[in-house]
Amino acid sequence: MINIPIDEPVIIFALAMAIFFITPLLMKKLRVPGIIGPILAGVIIGPHGLHLLERDQTIVLLGTIGLLFIIFIAGLELDIDGFKKYRRRSILFGSLSFSLPFILGTVVGVMFGYSITASILLGSILGSHTLLAYPIASRLGISKNKAVTTAVGGTLLTDTLALLVLAVITGAAAGELSLVFWIKMIISLIVFVFLILWGTPRLSRWFFRNAENEGVTNFTYVMVILFASGFFAMVAGMHPIIGAFLAGLALNRFVFDNGTLMNRIRFLGNALFIPFFLLSVGMLMDLSVLFNNPKAWIITSAIVLSVFIGKAAAPVIISKVYKYSRTERNVVVGLTIPQAAATLASTLVGFEVGLLDQATVNAVIIMILLTCIAGPYFVEKYGRKLALQEEQQPTEKKEGPERILIPLANPQTMESLIDLANLIKDPNSDEQPVYPLTVVQKDIRTAQDEVANAEKMLGHAVMYASGAEIPVRPITRVDRNVSNGILRAVAEERINTVVMEWNAERKANDLFGGIIDRFVDQTTQTVLVTKLGHPIHTTRRIIMIIPYGEDHKPGFFEALERIKMLTGRLSASLLVLVINDSVETYEKYMKKIKPNPPTEIRKIDSWSSIRENYESLLQQDDIVVIMSARKGTIAWHPELEELPKRLAKLKPESFIVYYPAEEEEVDIRGSRGIEVPKEMLRKKDYEEYD
Repeated sequence: MINIPIDEPVIIFALAMAIFFITPLLMKKLRVPGIIGPILAGVIIGPHGLHLLERDQTIVLLGTIGLLFIIFIAGLELDIDGFKKYRRRSILFGSLSFSLPFILGTVVGVMFGYSITASILLGSILGSHTLLAYPIASRLGISKNKAVTTAVGGTLLTDTLALLVLAVITGAAAGELSLVFWIKMIISLIVFVFLILWGTPRLSRWFFRNAENEGVTNFTYVMVILFASGFFAMVAGMHPIIGAFLAGLALNRFVFDNGTLMNRIRFLGNALFIPFFLLSVGMLMDLSVLFNNPKAWIITSAIVLSVFIGKAAAPVIISKVYKYSRTERNVVVGLTIPQAAATLASTLVGFEVGLLDQATVNAVIIMILLTCIAGPYFVEKYGRKLALQEEQQPTEKKEGPERILIPLANPQTMESLIDLANLIKDPNSDEQPVYPLTVVQKDIRTAQDEVANAEKMLGHAVMYASGAEIPVRPITRVDRNVSNGILRAVAEERINTVVMEWNAERKANDLFGGIIDRFVDQTTQTVLVTKLGHPIHTTRRIIMIIPYGEDHKPGFFEALERIKMLTGRLSASLLVLVINDSVETYEKYMKKIKPNPPTEIRKIDSWSSIRENYESLLQQDDIVVIMSARKGTIAWHPELEELPKRLAKLKPESFIVYYPAEEEEVDIRGSRGIEVPKEMLRKKDYEEYD
């Protein structure tokens, strides 16, 4: 018999793991940041909800470790070099972005009868921010924009000031406010900060220079620094999160953002401890206070308004000083509104030391939920506009040999895929083979028969390619997940282009089906998803559809060159349909790129015009090429998911969905590993592009 609330550690852990597994999936479906999921789950199952769990020692212990992790990672992720590079702008913006909400929050606290120390703490809670939406800015290619770098640089100051205020306030709350107390506290704070920020880098430099390159040893060293810093903070009379933040700053230059060590830190924190912290915070919320106390709603409204007004005012001022556009200003607002890491930490600590009451905790949690939804939405909406406003810079073709991979699943379409791959190959890389691939979806220990069958299909591919004088290098991979098998082949063979077939079968919520969708989503290489209903060599016309903003994608010019080359080799004509963009612009692009097959460019005012005026006019020897975009990147539009589904129902079912190459790395700084949806906008938001 299971007791309610649950007190069995194994069941508690099992329930928590189920929550951490389900809530990100649910949040993704709802298109809201995943950080909200564990908090809401804590509200529901906690002592003030269904009371399935108590906020007992197990939850508190794991949540406290998660608290240290989230603040530690915040210190590791701060862009110190960016702060130095844009020092003046960063200091000015950081000061404004902290002080304006800080003043408003302090005034709200005083108005509602809080003590001076509690009011100041409330102000510092509103002064910090989390770069939750920064991965969206990175995907849109605006991370180097001057306004975005200002917001990123200012974060170092806002987080540092917020935690400094927290250190002083919690110290004051624990002692008598005498001159001796202040002298003792200031001295201990200075000594502690010096010890961590001066001693840790020197110790770390010696360790990483002399230690063997062992992952476990390096990770353990970092954990020792983290928790030792937390311990020394307690000795100095401060909360351990101050030590965690300083440890992150001290190790900032030694733990590379995309390195193996950072990935391990993020993995452990984001998979286990940080979700426990978010769950424990949610368990603090008592909805009955909101329903039974009208004053609680007033406090909540005042806090929410203060953070929105304060965080929006700073970008308005800074945009006047540095002549940022309205769009840039709105992007900065979206980046700096979200409250998560330092806000959650300060709220939890303030509640534990008795400075903040239940109504304030409720208000802050609601504020966090609202800002974490509003911020990414603003960045997605205005960041897309900002990216489209920036002048397009031609991207040089990456150095290295052209390597084309062809995943094979259907022997009947093998020949057409090989032909297409050969037709889009750069003439300067004729000696480079194409790479036919078969993935055996089986356990590697029991896959011998399936591998033999796969090799037979590859043998047919080699025979066909040899007859057409196409050099090939067949590959077989064994993996329980087909998309993972293709990804392994791409990485191991340094593939830069993938040509794959779509059989027009899909699930309700997928575009092409699970395998292709997952593969496209996890790659940055060029991908051509094809559905060829007639022999490719009989093609007489290629119709290329280009969405608004496609020319801002890194791989656009290479894609245009390939399609023109394909058209020329087929002796076909090219009809270019440009969605809501300048014909003259694309005429200039076409003139720069060889060869020059017969080409006509037409402007289409909206996606509906394609449905109404062009789909019915497709001929048997046409191929439609859709210049597509990965979800969350510039030029993506909901119609890019609908158009292939419609074309699959039309004869001759011949089309290519072309995904140009993207930037290789998306900066996930600020997300704390909790996934931010790749698409925050609603369908109506795209109407302005139609």
